[in-house]
Amino acid sequence: MSTLTPPLTQPTTTATAARAVGVTKAYGVGDARVLALDDVSVDIAAGRFTAIMGPSGSGKSTLLHVLAGLDRPTEGRISIGGVEITTMSDKQLTLLRRDRIGFIFQAFNLMPTLTAAENIALPSRIAGRRPDPQWVKSIVDTVGLGPRLSHRPAELSGGQQQRVAAARALATKPDIVFADEPTGALDRRSGEELLRFLQHAVRDLDQTVVMVTHDPVAAAHADRVLFLSDGDIVDEMADPTSDEVLEYMKKLGD
Repeated sequence: MSTLTPPLTQPTTTATAARAVGVTKAYGVGDARVLALDDVSVDIAAGRFTAIMGPSGSGKSTLLHVLAGLDRPTEGRISIGGVEITTMSDKQLTLLRRDRIGFIFQAFNLMPTLTAAENIALPSRIAGRRPDPQWVKSIVDTVGLGPRLSHRPAELSGGQQQRVAAARALATKPDIVFADEPTGALDRRSGEELLRFLQHAVRDLDQTVVMVTHDPVAAAHADRVLFLSDGDIVDEMADPTSDEVLEYMKKLGD
């Protein structure tokens, strides 16, 4: 059982972007039952960059998915910005993800027939809103995509495509951005550019980012690293370095 955070007794404050309380996620039944998460409680601070690490099968992606409302816990509660999402209907969850959450995945998931600019604006268009042009410009300038906005994904490098995906995730000013192995398909240079962008988004644009990664170098860009093992948070590290993360991961057996 995780002891990082006590059970929820007070309303979530504005300093907490997401919260898990007593969250268990089980797959299968009887002898085939497997616990992907085992009674996890944790707060994700607003305006911070949090990385989640652990050996293969530790539950790190499962934790990200339940925090983001992409999967439902078997037991426990999840809240985003003080709003409990555990009991929401599928429709309510869809709207919450559209309006308040940004996603960056290993696969870029860009629309091939749309330009970079159109892909960035797509979530706002789907929601029937006009993107804030100054906000989008600040994001585009930060990731250095200005000269490439009229290009379609096939005309962009992998690193450029992932930066478009990251800009798209932030274009709606979400409460929180979840990134699942966002540098996994990138070369080292492109991955570093993306990570610096995420750092800038947190430090200068007041965003909140939660990233699952297996890479100690990537995790070192975060303000805080949560370590999972066997479905539970076993430790955390503030202001990590890649060497410190690597040494700790060796202890966990990855």
